[in-house]
Amino acid sequence: MDLVELKDDNALIESLDADVEEEDSIELIEKLTAQGINAGDIKKLQDAGIYTCNGLLMHTKKTLTAIKGLSEAKVDKIVEATEKLIHFGYVTGNEILNRRKCVVHITTGSHALDEILGVIYNFIISLQGGIETLALTEVFGEFRTGKTQLAHTLCVSTQLPVSMHGGNGKVAYIDTEGTFRPDRIFPIAERFGLDPVAVLDNIIYARAYTHEHQFNLLLGLAAKMSEEPFRLLVVDSITALFRVDFSGRGELAERQQKLAQVLSRLTKIAEEFNVAVYMTNQVMADPGGGTFLADPKKPIGGHVLAHASTVRLMFRKGKAEQRICKVFDSPNLPEAEHVFQIASAGVMDVKD
Repeated sequence: MDLVELKDDNALIESLDADVEEEDSIELIEKLTAQGINAGDIKKLQDAGIYTCNGLLMHTKKTLTAIKGLSEAKVDKIVEATEKLIHFGYVTGNEILNRRKCVVHITTGSHALDEILGVIYNFIISLQGGIETLALTEVFGEFRTGKTQLAHTLCVSTQLPVSMHGGNGKVAYIDTEGTFRPDRIFPIAERFGLDPVAVLDNIIYARAYTHEHQFNLLLGLAAKMSEEPFRLLVVDSITALFRVDFSGRGELAERQQKLAQVLSRLTKIAEEFNVAVYMTNQVMADPGGGTFLADPKKPIGGHVLAHASTVRLMFRKGKAEQRICKVFDSPNLPEAEHVFQIASAGVMDVKD
């Protein structure tokens, strides 16, 4: 089943009012021409990776005036025109509650894993579990704990219709370690009843070799997401290139600043386009962990990454192909852990 066929087949997709509201809320910056903004200035904004009014207001005036050809007076005029198109101020808690209805939870392939990633708000909104949009989900752990395997599974499950616990959208994959394997998609797609070739057509892939290249790939991604229905952005892994490009002790402050800029961009993409950002992270030995901890390791990235991640999951090895996922940090999920399994068909529940 092709993604386009799924979108056009009403018998297979749940029609959600929240999805309609979300699409209407994305105001493209081309609409600023009706507010008297020059088309040439809009092109300059697009060249800088800004394609929506929401995205424009997520940038400081200092950043906007740094764009070649945009003076401070022009920026003030553009911002004023943008604020007339969208509301960017205070709203009530109930309005935020209603906005949360557009959050999409994408299945991990394991019901047990989805269960610990789900939540019910006072029985008013019942959300299925899974990797959620409008959020940054970080998964850290040693090698061979299933981080990249879950990324491959999500590449497929994201393309399922919402009625099948999918995201009904395309996938962007930024690979910093060279671990994406398209042939891995075939058995996973067949498991979910999807055409593997069509699934691969709906995944756009980029290999990043430096932290600067990684950031620039995010700038170009906004153009694609403003035109096509994306629901997942994978970054595997978020910190690998920073560990290589900033190796000296005196470079730590600069490394953290650059990492913060990447994370800020990821947050804006998630909120601007209602996309789920799934990023893997490496770990390092924790000398201060003590001898009483069974697994004295900590994720790379320090407090900068810890504060930027919405949900942090820790993966560790279990018996044979079994892996254990622990909810390490979340604004709304209780601390919990569950066992899942890695098979040829991707992440799934442990077989009895």
